[in-house]
Amino acid sequence: MKYIIDSYAWIEYFMGTKAGEKAKPIIEGLEEKITPTICLAEVYAKTIKVESEKLAEKQRTFIKERSALAPLDETVAIESAKMDVTMKKKIKGWGLADSIVYATGSIKKAEIVTGDEHFKNLKNVIFIK
Repeated sequence: MKYIIDSYAWIEYFMGTKAGEKAKPIIEGLEEKITPTICLAEVYAKTIKVESEKLAEKQRTFIKERSALAPLDETVAIESAKMDVTMKKKIKGWGLADSIVYATGSIKKAEIVTGDEHFKNLKNVIFIK
């Protein structure tokens, strides 16, 4: 199995919440894990805002040790754009970052680990909330 770890899952994991406990076996497991770079940016920004840049750096290192980073390349960008137009018609509050995460999962043929409500009833999602 291959997993996309969404920023929601990383943040909950780092905070040690119930949702984080659900993500823990996947994050700490041996299966292939991928983190879209947009998720790294979201986790890093939230950690700086709430805690410190020092902790954000520790988390960045951990994320890179536990998962491969998936950059926003041209293929993902185009798929995300197409998906964004479709999903905004279906799901209130759907954002471009959501499209990037979902498109990355689709392209990589991976399950998305998240608790983000926008993903709640979508295919190929492991909902941890």
